[in-house]
Amino acid sequence: MLYGIAAATTALLLAAVLAALLRVPALRLGAVDRRRQRPVPLFGGVAVVLATCLVAAAGNWTGVAPLLGTGRLLVAGAAVAALGLVADMRRVKARFLFGGTVVAAACVVPYDETGLPAGLLAVGWIVFVAAGFRALDHADALAGTVGVVTAFGVGACAAAEVMDGLAVLLSVLAAALTGFLMHNWHPARIALGACGSLFVGFVLASAAVLTRSGYELASSGGVLFALTAAGSADVVLVLLSRRLAGRPLLRSGPDHLAHRLRRLGLTPQGTTILLGVGSFSGVLVGVLQHLGWVAESGAFWVAGGALVVVLPLLRIKVYGARRQPDHPPRPSTRTASVQVNGQLRVRSG
Repeated sequence: MLYGIAAATTALLLAAVLAALLRVPALRLGAVDRRRQRPVPLFGGVAVVLATCLVAAAGNWTGVAPLLGTGRLLVAGAAVAALGLVADMRRVKARFLFGGTVVAAACVVPYDETGLPAGLLAVGWIVFVAAGFRALDHADALAGTVGVVTAFGVGACAAAEVMDGLAVLLSVLAAALTGFLMHNWHPARIALGACGSLFVGFVLASAAVLTRSGYELASSGGVLFALTAAGSADVVLVLLSRRLAGRPLLRSGPDHLAHRLRRLGLTPQGTTILLGVGSFSGVLVGVLQHLGWVAESGAFWVAGGALVVVLPLLRIKVYGARRQPDHPPRPSTRTASVQVNGQLRVRSG
């Protein structure tokens, strides 16, 4: 208990200091989010990853809090973070990010407890959630806020399963994200980037799968969805919107949950708080269902609530009309050249 508090405090302070120090190197290296009205450095994820891994490794090395089976999860998460860091600094095709995350997810799923079919579904779910957290990083403080709420929820499930090492790791991650949020609240001075958002989503989804390994597949699916409802709803909304608009699914655009709520008049802070409350509601249902205090139908209520939010927001117009040329070409006319008094003249026909 005392180590958990000390580790969380250390991770919070370390992430806050590293996030402040890494702003200048990110700007000099050009690792910035160019989709915003102002350049925002993307090394906040590096601060979160370093703070989480260093504090967890220190606890394991000293023997105060052994990782107890979470070492593979941390190594795989660090590999995904490294891949995301490359994407933050250079253009990387989506299939490479997707493929690397799939390989990392396949290394952490406990197939001996889930079985091969359910294990493959778990791999897909981990990749889906990681992509969802990467998408949430488009708005100030959104991915960090949802990550903190989800980490506490999954940590509570791990503690209920007496997976103490995993619970401590998630509390350290939540603390590191809290330290990062000191610099990411609107107006953000630094962002997670693909490095941090993929790492957070990957670790949270993998930890959730580990806590539900050995349970019945349908009930586990409901718990996993409830724990990550906010990110899942955002991904579903974006995919539906782009599909209906005939846009490429991987082309970025102002079509996420936060973008649409802003169009309704909410402030950036209000949007983050509202989506944080929605995430907390889903996480609470997921934890209570995992503990057996809520019936399995609780996940259906979460899914129904997500649809109530997604379907009306889907009607908000977020794609501008296609730009027309400023000077449309004149109708083509036939021309003929004739020679008059030794000079070549052009005659329209």
